[in-house]
Amino acid sequence: MTRSPSVQVQKRQSVSVAQNGEQTLSFESATWLHKAQSLPKEQFKAEVERELTGRESEPSQLIYFKVYKSQAPVIEQAIDTAALMLGSDKARGYCLEMICADFLAGAHLEGGSPKVLLLSMLRLFRFLPAAQRQEFLQQVTEAA
Repeated sequence: MTRSPSVQVQKRQSVSVAQNGEQTLSFESATWLHKAQSLPKEQFKAEVERELTGRESEPSQLIYFKVYKSQAPVIEQAIDTAALMLGSDKARGYCLEMICADFLAGAHLEGGSPKVLLLSMLRLFRFLPAAQRQEFLQQVTEAA
């Protein structure tokens, strides 16, 4: 029993590539081949990320800097501690961002811009679990 060429082509083009909850995403090879050939590399990577995760990802940038061997354990411990506080599924770059945001919030307490402090606090607030958000709001309300 032979199958028609169009059925075989269609089967090749509808390969399941990701499972998103209960929803299966299908892979259209001709569409993705065209995108790979026509889009800039970073834009294509963003398209693939959006297709696989279902969400937009912001552009990324690699930052390089030298640290001394004596500094590395302190940096690693700070990132590990941030990961424990924020949730171990968070990327190291995100943990470093939160450490920096915390530093900036503290640095702006004395004579700095209150707007920067407010933005830092709002960003941190968004990542609290619901119970901690409620506790935070209650304490802020009592303090006001």
